[in-house]
Amino acid sequence: MSKQNSIAETKPKIAESEKITINLGLIDLGQIDLLVQEGFYSNRSDLIRTAIRNQLANHAEVVKQTVARRSLVLGMQHYSRADLEAIQAAGQRLQIQVLGMASIASDVSVELALATIESIFVLGALQASSVLKTALAGRIH
Repeated sequence: MSKQNSIAETKPKIAESEKITINLGLIDLGQIDLLVQEGFYSNRSDLIRTAIRNQLANHAEVVKQTVARRSLVLGMQHYSRADLEAIQAAGQRLQIQVLGMASIASDVSVELALATIESIFVLGALQASSVLKTALAGRIH
């Protein structure tokens, strides 16, 4: 394996989007399909994404104030093994609070995670191995 490939493999894989499922009434769905047919949107997902972005824009100030009040990290926060080892060496524990995505490196052991992560609160997505998620389940809110 080349050095370039090994570097690429150590970087966390970041999902650009998360799939969600929603239930809509038939009339709402019909109206969406009509707007798509009329060319206002390229497909159903385009309309739904646009509607969500418009609502988030309408509530941007509330989101901003709440992020500040709750001391949330906005965006992506990645925790490497070295990060957690430094926290452990300092005798500290993490309270992870993220609006967006939090990720924990795949080489973080269960023991290190349990020793350093006090709690996890993520509005969005948490990327970690299934073993870590299981071990930390009681600390994920």
